[in-house]
Amino acid sequence: MNEFKRFEDRLTGLIESLSPSGRRRLSAELAKRLRQSQQRRVMAQKAPDGTPYAPRQQQSARKKTGRVKRKMFAKLITSRFLHIRASPEQASMEFYGGKSPKIACVHQFGLSEENRKDGKKIDYPARPLLGFTGEDVQMIEEIILAHLDR
Repeated sequence: MNEFKRFEDRLTGLIESLSPSGRRRLSAELAKRLRQSQQRRVMAQKAPDGTPYAPRQQQSARKKTGRVKRKMFAKLITSRFLHIRASPEQASMEFYGGKSPKIACVHQFGLSEENRKDGKKIDYPARPLLGFTGEDVQMIEEIILAHLDR
């Protein structure tokens, strides 16, 4: 990730001078703020590059039992399924629990999946759930600098 190269060059020595508990607190704060940013972006139905998600496929009138009123991924991005982990070495965010990792993977990369009912193969368009925006990179830099000023 080239956008983080400037962090490495400028801040590596300063971050390493922090105690392990200080680095863990910094990682936890970064992970929490990044999760909030990802949640806001997904609720706005936008990819990290700012493009809107591809809409759901239309159902035929014969199969239509009612339209889906909820936005895509509303439950998937809750803290129940989108977990964060923080250690002195890293901060991570992952989909956890039940089918959520598989659902997220299929939509993140635009994969195919078999329908449970009739076994037909369904191709999903890519709808990236996780990724860094320019604002995220700027926010990371601000959090690190604010944490080092303490």
